Amino acid sequence: MAVPTFVDRVTLHVQGGDGGHGCMSIHREKFKPLGGPDGGNGGRGGDVILEVDPGLTTLVDYYHSPHRRAGNGKPGQGSHRAGADGEDLVLRVPEGTQVLTPEGELLADLVGAGTRFVVAAGGRGGLGNAALASARRRAPGFALLGEPGERRTVVLELKLVADVGLVGFPSAGKSSLIAAVSRARPKVADYPFTTLVPNLGVVTAGETTFTLADVPGLIEGASKGRGLGHEFLRHIERCAVLCHVIDCATMEPRRDPLTDLEVIEGELAAHGGLEDRPRLIALNKIDVPDARELAELVRPELEERGYEVYEVSAATHEGLRDLTYAMARIVNARRAATPPPAPKRIVIRPKPVDEAEFTVEREGDVWRVRGVRPERWVRQTDFRNDEAVGYLADRLNRLGVEDRLRELGAKPGDTVLIGPEDDAVVFDYDPSVQTGAEMLRGPRGTDPRLEGR
Repeated sequence: MAVPTFVDRVTLHVQGGDGGHGCMSIHREKFKPLGGPDGGNGGRGGDVILEVDPGLTTLVDYYHSPHRRAGNGKPGQGSHRAGADGEDLVLRVPEGTQVLTPEGELLADLVGAGTRFVVAAGGRGGLGNAALASARRRAPGFALLGEPGERRTVVLELKLVADVGLVGFPSAGKSSLIAAVSRARPKVADYPFTTLVPNLGVVTAGETTFTLADVPGLIEGASKGRGLGHEFLRHIERCAVLCHVIDCATMEPRRDPLTDLEVIEGELAAHGGLEDRPRLIALNKIDVPDARELAELVRPELEERGYEVYEVSAATHEGLRDLTYAMARIVNARRAATPPPAPKRIVIRPKPVDEAEFTVEREGDVWRVRGVRPERWVRQTDFRNDEAVGYLADRLNRLGVEDRLRELGAKPGDTVLIGPEDDAVVFDYDPSVQTGAEMLRGPRGTDPRLEGR
């Protein structure tokens, strides 16, 4: 199977690093039998970050390696030593990359060198028992687990960022034209669909420098999936100017400049969103005598329709100077009409003080508790340690979960689920259990309130 060199759409599976576990440790030193807890906190897991690199033009790296994961945080240690944070994973992407959910929802549009987007956040590190100590729980016999990193599946879709887009039928001479006016060297041959991927070139006209995109040839029905053009129509969505490259020397039946223009305009209209882009027309291949005569014949009618028309030859470079200066003039006008980008500011959006921190709903015979805080607390609990489970019960009670269940009519023995549907933790509702660290009596890691239950 051929290995693609240009990829403009990939599905990426990413995962942030897991947070390191907190440490349960008691300080031990000669002549100091009551040294107290000294377990350090776990390190934060690394984030997976997408960053724009202007030097890239394809997503091929993620086609070959679609699974990426950031570094895990290190666990805490005794003597109050915190674990190291996990290393962030920075993924370089081309400018113009859009980040979408598998359902098509836009998450980020990455334009501008250095623009970043955290696509998968790392998990928080767990607290060590030194951080969990309080006046009533002086020497906790447990620590909190690190949170798992965020798992996410996203679609990366590239839309080229170019000032001018060349559109037209296959073999109209688009690749030859971009090679003649820039240093781009696309493949040029005398058969249809020579260009299989978009090409970018940088053009200088006077004091103006702009980018020119050569989009693979369109045919009738491209917007519905025929040919190759339907895969690349999105690459012209960011272009400020569209230039029709029309082959005046074609020998194919039922082909002429006016018909070609109408077919391509029909496909652009079917794709949508391009109605406001200025159009230029390049009647190409006038180095062929019959093509020159045809170009001179159709030019008045095209100008009557409101188009700027230029007769050019990519082979002899005739007319290319006037065409590139016309492109530069329209590009300058579009740039002047576009307001400068607003400086990026850090926006802090605090949550309302009365926002509910959890919800309790009846689902058949069970009660389900949802909320960021209770779900995070469950993930951080080591259920092999009775004291850690008791600490979780105390936290949920202080948050008001038990009171809310009582208000909604929960009965002793009812099943309570906390967490997502596919990974929930199951509890039995028992309001008779007293809460509070002052109830603790016994060895570390145990909780007498849970004995026999």
